[in-house]
Amino acid sequence: MLLTNRNPKTGSSVQDVYSTKVSRFHNNSMQKKEYSVLSAGKTMKATFSDLVDQASGSVILECADTIVLATACISRDGKNNPGFFNLTVEYQERNYAAGLILGGQYNKREGRPSDEAILTSRIIDRTIRPLFSPHIKNAVQVVVTILSTGEADPGVLGINAVSLALATSNIPWAGPVGAVLVTKPKGEGEISIGNYRPNTGETPYELDMTVCGKDGNVVMVEAMSFEYDEKTIANAFDMAMAEIKIIENWQKEIVKELGKTKTDFPKLIIREDLKNLFAEKIAKDVSILASKIFVSESKKAITTLENEWFDLLDEQEKNEIINSEEKSVAKDYLHHLVDEAVHNGALHSDKRVDGRALDEVRKLFAQAGGFSKTVHGSGIFYRGETHVMSFLTLGGPETAQEIDGMEVRGTKRFTHHYNFPPYSVGETGRFGGINRREMGHGFLAEKALIPVVPNKMDFPYTVRVVSECMASNGSTSQASICASSLALMDGGVPILRPVAGIAMGVMIDQNDESKYKIISDIQGPEDHHGDMDFKIAGTEKGITALQLDIKIGGIPLIILKEALDGAKKARLKILETIKNEIGSPRADISPSAPKIVVWKINPSQIGLIIGGGGKTVNKIREQTGAEITIEEDGTIYATGKGDAPVKAIEIIKGMTKEWNVGDSVEGEVVKILEVGAIVALSEFADGMVHISEIAPFRVSRVDELLKIGMKVPVKVVGVDRERDRISLSIKEANKDLFKPTTPTEKTEI
Repeated sequence: MLLTNRNPKTGSSVQDVYSTKVSRFHNNSMQKKEYSVLSAGKTMKATFSDLVDQASGSVILECADTIVLATACISRDGKNNPGFFNLTVEYQERNYAAGLILGGQYNKREGRPSDEAILTSRIIDRTIRPLFSPHIKNAVQVVVTILSTGEADPGVLGINAVSLALATSNIPWAGPVGAVLVTKPKGEGEISIGNYRPNTGETPYELDMTVCGKDGNVVMVEAMSFEYDEKTIANAFDMAMAEIKIIENWQKEIVKELGKTKTDFPKLIIREDLKNLFAEKIAKDVSILASKIFVSESKKAITTLENEWFDLLDEQEKNEIINSEEKSVAKDYLHHLVDEAVHNGALHSDKRVDGRALDEVRKLFAQAGGFSKTVHGSGIFYRGETHVMSFLTLGGPETAQEIDGMEVRGTKRFTHHYNFPPYSVGETGRFGGINRREMGHGFLAEKALIPVVPNKMDFPYTVRVVSECMASNGSTSQASICASSLALMDGGVPILRPVAGIAMGVMIDQNDESKYKIISDIQGPEDHHGDMDFKIAGTEKGITALQLDIKIGGIPLIILKEALDGAKKARLKILETIKNEIGSPRADISPSAPKIVVWKINPSQIGLIIGGGGKTVNKIREQTGAEITIEEDGTIYATGKGDAPVKAIEIIKGMTKEWNVGDSVEGEVVKILEVGAIVALSEFADGMVHISEIAPFRVSRVDELLKIGMKVPVKVVGVDRERDRISLSIKEANKDLFKPTTPTEKTEI
């Protein structure tokens, strides 16, 4: 393999970076070929063999002890095509890959996909889908199976593996693509290309960005950022694309050697008589779209046009003038005409389907609270016809989500969930279970908000926000971020700053990619017919989350950088609306939310609080009604309504109080001894008063002055922590309590 490209980082020849190895098992029953490339300081090795020889394409990709298998298959025919390009992506986690046995007592088989698996499958789908020709009616399925988890991130490795499996298969696909992880650890280090993402519930990064690219253009972006500015993010894009080029060129060389001949799927052309059938009406109605003033009118115009067109096609099919295949081609043609009209309006006339300027944000409305005394916080946000209501719920640390998966393990104290019911778009549909879209949009909003959520030390609550999409016409995920900021501040959560999100689009001239128009706040038709949906969320200080979806083969970096600047302008406008409604988090949390009282004890006392089999801590819960959470460092959280948490902590304070010399308290005599008396200092501690420490004179018998049940002042005069003994003195606490007596006097007690 002769390669002449050079590594842009080291200047070394790519011949130093790439390597190829051919090997054969000794029994001659299995052959394989290996290819290696150096990426981000780690060797990435691709193995092609006859292990999965029934698939259209397959590869095992390995990096830093992480190993993934990617396969690609295409159906034999497209008879049952659902009316759109039928691509499915499955990301399969296997617990053996992490050396774990997970699951319940009776079932150890892997269950439904984890959140991480679903989100990763969406990222792979969004990366590869734009590079398929939509006219293909055959179903395509891509499967990534995690075989071993090491240092490298299996998700990013999976994208590169899928690219190799598709590119070397017989499936028509315009790849390959390269994928890299761009990270910046919290509080230290520099932004760098990395393969590693720790498997904890809490994010360890200030910047966590996955970038996929092809031929110098960006195909997909998914990122969380702790308020980095637009210039820093743009530089991170440049860094990613330089590394992607190395991976992409390596894949291209492999494809040259191993790539199969692509199956030809001829693109059907619409018949001229069908094209002319509705020509005048289509031309007239499509031209109207760009002049409509209200979003609802433009949507209605497109729907009406489609319905009339489809009714005519149904009639043509019924009369056997056209067949089902020709009908499908005619529908695609209508989509092409509308797509062309939306593009031309923006490119040549600066017109949008609702009459706005290209950089104009739709009408905004924000409301914080005012919904119910029961919920802990609420927010309503309108952006045009997109309406979202978000609700806040606060709980104690014990309500944090436990994550025990193959890739991620730990606890999660902040979650955002997103619901998109059918009525939000005026349709009917089934309910039950969360779909991948809802999960993906909810998690995007969650990532956008995490950088401003206070840490556990400052705000020990578990925080859950749920966004209900009430009406949708473009980017409900970004509206959810805005509504959630309102709900958090209404509920008294001390977030650093409110976060807002906006979706940016672009219309690119198909004949000249250097001609394009960027548009702000895209709505339904612009999302559907435009070339990109670039969601950008952040505060007035910087960006907190990014997500790029595209409809074409790639977006030039210059467009993304301009879109970042345009999004900042729109974001500041939205943040102004939010701050006019509520300038900062309310001073106190909602009265309906539980209260948390925090106390710190010596870790050695944890066993004392828990008791045998949890008996002691459960008794405290029953007595006070508070929930008790104890952490390994001795931090105790008492959560409950009213004064329940205060009562619980007072009990714990009494149990764990460390008595010191000089402490004084009134105690109760609980036992009389020959040499002294035992005095209870509290319900959980006692000490001994030696007979010599009872009074400032000689005492012959303890029971002459002390009786069980007496209340006496005592002072700590000695502490033996090793033997857990406390020495007390009554005479040091109150020298006048017992006065000296003569033989004829009687002491009154």
